[in-house]
Amino acid sequence: MAIETTTSPTAPVRDPLGSADTSGSTRLSTRDKLVLFVLCAAQFMVALDFSVLNVALPALGTDLGMSTSALQWAVTAFALPSGGFLLLFGRIGDLYGRRRLFLTGLALFGAASLLATFAWDPASFLTGRALQGLGAAAIVPTGMSLLTTTFPEGPARDRALGISGTLLSLGFTIGMVAGGVLTDALGWRSTMGLLSVFAVIVLPLAPGLLPESLPHSLKGMGGAPIPDRPRLDVPGAVTVTGGLLSLIYALSTAADHGFARTDVVTTLIAGLLLLAAFVAVESRAHAPLVSLPMLRRRTVAWGNLGGLVTFSMMSTVVFVLTLYLQDVLHLSAFETGLIFGVQGALSVVAGSLTPKVIGRFGARRTLVGSLAGQGALVAALLGLNAHTWSVWLATAAVSLASMFHLGAIISYGLTATSGVPDEEQGLATGLVTSTQQIGLTVGIPLLGVLATTSDDLLAGVHTVLALDAAIVLVASVLVALGLRRTQPRV
Repeated sequence: MAIETTTSPTAPVRDPLGSADTSGSTRLSTRDKLVLFVLCAAQFMVALDFSVLNVALPALGTDLGMSTSALQWAVTAFALPSGGFLLLFGRIGDLYGRRRLFLTGLALFGAASLLATFAWDPASFLTGRALQGLGAAAIVPTGMSLLTTTFPEGPARDRALGISGTLLSLGFTIGMVAGGVLTDALGWRSTMGLLSVFAVIVLPLAPGLLPESLPHSLKGMGGAPIPDRPRLDVPGAVTVTGGLLSLIYALSTAADHGFARTDVVTTLIAGLLLLAAFVAVESRAHAPLVSLPMLRRRTVAWGNLGGLVTFSMMSTVVFVLTLYLQDVLHLSAFETGLIFGVQGALSVVAGSLTPKVIGRFGARRTLVGSLAGQGALVAALLGLNAHTWSVWLATAAVSLASMFHLGAIISYGLTATSGVPDEEQGLATGLVTSTQQIGLTVGIPLLGVLATTSDDLLAGVHTVLALDAAIVLVASVLVALGLRRTQPRV
């Protein structure tokens, strides 16, 4: 039987945008720790999948007979469903049960990882990757909404999101290092096998620990589900899923081939038109997939803007620094991985400190300060040159920037889900995770291409870093103004 959690009526009240009441305890019970372990392990597994395969792509292509141009589909086949179905699955979880969808996604992800591990040709491998992405699209929003509804607003949720955000950042970084180590030692298939091991560990624990979350309107006497359920907004689901799929395909393909290709231009325009149609559909829908009044909440709108900027700009920094370290300073892939390993270690430190900072200053100030810190440290990277000593500047600046980046990840998640009713948490967290996926996708093709197409790589890296820092710093000002408290009238 699933364990139900309730919020105590005496829980401390806090303002999620301003200073927090630090009287609440952050101590977690054994049950809470087990729930947190299951949810965070699943999120870590998905984060690992974003990067663990990157280093293994050349070996994979040789083994399966995939051309260099076809290798982008090893990444795109995962990115398309994982980003395109997030909002839809978040809403399905709201309506029909988050735990049920979370477990389904976890089982699908594990089975798809096994298919990718034992793939015998490109088609079977890409099928496994696409099914992994579909499973991830179910795991991420439902896992996040289960976390935010299990841990009430206050120090407990701050700490839970701090741990989750740390593992999200750490999973992406560890994937970059582990991918190279596993590929050299055991072959590329071991990178996919590692993901199936995570699923095998988490799946048996989840059913007995995670609470079901049917909204109150779907429960009868004694909490039993009743058949009269709200209808899913099918036109909204079709337009937003099609729009996101088109947009992610266009940006993912542009990262490798530029924006001049016909399919990139076509899908980019189609994606924008479908998303515009989605807004029109939602404004008239009786039970919309996305509540437009929710998007008008200051916390949801400005919190997600902060998240979009921190994800897109930090992924761009990692991309251009990888080029700089290997093509300008001529470091090996292993040495480059060690530098990003330092970044991951400091992310763990930031994950333990950020909830305390939020408890002291509130999520709004933490988000604004984190964006400002990330932008300032990216600007410090403009001092990089072709001399060997620059490796120390790169290591220090990107590692400290990642600490502020993690602070922004945790505080934007708190900001964008604060004050949202439990029955809409799946929608709110679907927006948060869609912001994350789009951010990870959009930064590199929009800015990274300036470095890869430049005749002077170092000059191109400087151009990207200058634009990156400027965007983050401007965003910190806009978010500060957008989340500014309104003074009560006398």
